[in-house]
Formats: sequence, C-alpha cells, structure tokens
Amino acid sequence: QVQLVESGGGSVQAGGSLRLSCAASGYSFCRSCMGWFRQAPGKEREGVAAYYGGGMAYYADSVKGRFSISRDTLKNTLYLQMNSLKPEDTAMYYCAAATSPLSWGSVRTRPSEYNYWGQGTQVTVSS
Repeated sequence: QVQLVESGGGSVQAGGSLRLSCAASGYSFCRSCMGWFRQAPGKEREGVAAYYGGGMAYYADSVKGRFSISRDTLKNTLYLQMNSLKPEDTAMYYCAAATSPLSWGSVRTRPSEYNYWGQGTQVTVSS
C-alpha cells in the first residue's frame, strides 16, 4: 500500500524558514514522479515545486529563489526547504507522487497528473 506522509509544517513569522518532509512507503518513486503542492483556503491547489524529467527542478514563480526541493533516494523521502517565508505562503502543503517517469524536459504541475497524495501539513506565516 502506497503512503505519503508529510511533516515539518508549523507557524513561523515572516522571514522565517521551515523544512517539509514527505516520506514515501510502499513504492520507490522516481525523482520526476514527486512534487509539492499547496492550497490556501478558498483557492485552487497549486504546484509549488517538482522535478523535470532529466533532473532539473521546477518552481512556481511565487517561490523561486526562496524554496528548494530535494530528495533522499535511500530514504525515499522528498523535502521542501522554505526560506524567507511570506504571509502569502500560508497554506496546506501536500506531497504528491505518480508512478511513471517523465521524458526529458517534461514536468508535472497539475494535481490531475499525480496518483497519490499525502494528508498535508499546515504552514502558517504571520506578519
């Protein structure tokens, strides 16, 4: 049974940092198979960070230069380092995974492209 379990969320002041983790079990996902999303109240779920087929990282414009995605293959764990946090980063953050690797240059940015989801971890940034 595939499971994705996020952790690391919390409440921080603007300018602070958090590191989210997503531990996967039941399947060894490829690097381009996993990504991070977030959803604020009343808004659609949006892609935050993921990997292109070929290994480069993708970031939403709103987080470029502040967030960093990484992965520990041995631990089957995905991370999201979030620095210089802003109140507008407040949201539930989700880890997502798919089972098929991407061709070079492709990236999954839409929720419909993923098969598995974690339960989410809340990030709240106060001004």
